[in-house]
Amino acid sequence: MNRAAALCAGSEQAPADIRDKLAKWGLTAVEARQVLDQLISQGFIDEARYARAFVNDRFNFNGWGRVKIAHQLRLKGISGELIGEAVNAIDEENYRQRLIELLRAKWRTVKGREPRAAWAAMMRFAASRGFEADIAADCVKQVTRLDDQDD
Repeated sequence: MNRAAALCAGSEQAPADIRDKLAKWGLTAVEARQVLDQLISQGFIDEARYARAFVNDRFNFNGWGRVKIAHQLRLKGISGELIGEAVNAIDEENYRQRLIELLRAKWRTVKGREPRAAWAAMMRFAASRGFEADIAADCVKQVTRLDDQDD
């Protein structure tokens, strides 16, 4: 219990990750459930807090979009409702601005290509980062338009 509490005190942890660690440490499923329940009741583990921290970190530091973040949270066993709340908390203006920054960097590597190929590369890049297609298309248009104005 103390070892798991120290781990949770150091950084936000998903319940599924702690359950896996407890199993690795040799606890039975019943013992792991008891420790996990105790960690939750004492506030060491909070799925909503974890989801918010995960969204913040992956968006700001990794440059991930809502789709990729939500997928990763689902893999961690976080409920759909909490995922929705956490990803919807991302400010729309910051979200689009972050994608534009990422696309500008990508544009430098593809702008010499045939226009359709460049467009496709930009859209694939945005999709690989987990950004929605409609938002990505708007931002790609904006980035390419800005480049045309700079010429």
